[in-house]
Amino acid sequence: MKNTLLYFFTLVSFYSFSFGRETNKLELSSGISFLCVTSANSSEIPIDSLAIATFFTKYSKLKNYESQVYEVYRKNHNQSVWFPTSKINELGSLLYKNLGNLADDGLQKVLPYKEKLDVYFTQSTEESVPDVDLELLMSSAYFFYTQHVFQGLDDKRTTDLGWYIPRKKQSFVSYLDTLIQNPNLLAHDEQKMFKQYYRLRNALKKYRLIEAKGKWQPIVMMNSNSIAVGTSSSVIYKIRERLCLLGYLKTNSKSLKYDKELLQAVWKYKKNTGLQLDDLITSRLVASLNVPISDRIKSIIFNMERCRWISSDFNQAEEYIFINIPSYEMNYYKARQVILNSKVVVGKVMNQTVIFSGMLQYVVFSPYWNVPKSIIDKEITPAIKKNKNYLAQHNMEWNGGNIRQKPGPKNSLGLVKFLFPNSNSIYLHDTPSKSLFKEEKRAFSHGCIRLEKPIELAYLLVKDDKNWTMEKLNNAFHSKKEIWYTLKNKIPVYIGYFTSWVNENDEVQFYDDVYARDECLTPYLFSEQ
Repeated sequence: MKNTLLYFFTLVSFYSFSFGRETNKLELSSGISFLCVTSANSSEIPIDSLAIATFFTKYSKLKNYESQVYEVYRKNHNQSVWFPTSKINELGSLLYKNLGNLADDGLQKVLPYKEKLDVYFTQSTEESVPDVDLELLMSSAYFFYTQHVFQGLDDKRTTDLGWYIPRKKQSFVSYLDTLIQNPNLLAHDEQKMFKQYYRLRNALKKYRLIEAKGKWQPIVMMNSNSIAVGTSSSVIYKIRERLCLLGYLKTNSKSLKYDKELLQAVWKYKKNTGLQLDDLITSRLVASLNVPISDRIKSIIFNMERCRWISSDFNQAEEYIFINIPSYEMNYYKARQVILNSKVVVGKVMNQTVIFSGMLQYVVFSPYWNVPKSIIDKEITPAIKKNKNYLAQHNMEWNGGNIRQKPGPKNSLGLVKFLFPNSNSIYLHDTPSKSLFKEEKRAFSHGCIRLEKPIELAYLLVKDDKNWTMEKLNNAFHSKKEIWYTLKNKIPVYIGYFTSWVNENDEVQFYDDVYARDECLTPYLFSEQ
């Protein structure tokens, strides 16, 4: 037996020498070492199931990627993916570079066993020949990278966090073929990623550069009095400096006077942070400017993660309605342009508006308001006990054991509502309480979304229907009977939650975390595990 083994290894060594082949060492889980013969063309590295099983026994921290790695090599006929020759391909080099810069993607992750790759990429020579471990480590690194950068939290975790917008299933095994053909897509691919992600990534870089300058010092407002245009004050100097640092002013005149140039910058900043739009410099504005730069950076990172949960199909959508809860805003997009922007009122903290999507199907004019049982129990029943005429005074009536409010100008749903059938019983609607849209923070509802511009939305939805004239539309708003209109084409509605956003002008917008959802992401995003 010993003579047979000696002959085998001698024969292997002879052929390795005679045909110019290199020899590599493959260590199996049993501890027995075998010589793995490979040629200068490393696509001949044998990647069979035994080699893969052995690798994941040795590199157990990567075991989550084992099934995907198996699939890659079955698909690739057990041939090398990363070494078409003795040198790594372009995609492999880019992948290694990106793994070293995961902070650019807002991640504090470290690939297990990365030091093994570091040795190859920093110390390899012309004579270096890749082995099975290196090949499989690169494949595992690819799935590690795509999981964290492209996918983010899995479906179960996002659902646990209250995010119910469906996610598109992705195959990173198939995507590998695309990347090998075009490696540059690894850095920017709007066919794979929601484009807002890349805007936020650029914003992250910008805000980190601002942080590195070390000029983010607190602005002290000596009293709570507002500062009007034309006033001179020492605090103006600091505000001007801060807005210049953020890019709202091209140059810093260092003037102490609140002039028209600074006014324009103040307005733009207020608009991008959800503050009351007026000419005054207030303590609220100063408080917003004093939010630590580190907190702004964290906000960007949290929302980059949320972008990973949005399908890239969103980039190509021709028509949809998007409501962002923290900004209290609705945008109706058509032909990829905003054709209607409206303020909204969303659910109170105790009655949070659900984050989900649906298909807008009906416009209901002069609607009844079918009062939810929770409101009947908590609010109306106690009110009836105190005042027997409560229902009549509020234009309400019993309806089959339930209570509903009749159509009319004082109806809680206003003149019109917009239905996208869903299990959450959430819809868009008008409201008689118009004054609430003047508020800076607008979380007042029981969960449904009130629109500042419902009449305008209804008009846009029916205007292409020749059967609907302006006269008919106006009559429908003020009918004593409920009138239903079915859209010919359903329109996607997305209710999302983004506390930071980059608009079309590359301006970074920040909004209060109204439902305190950002910090829930901290354990995932700020851990190396």
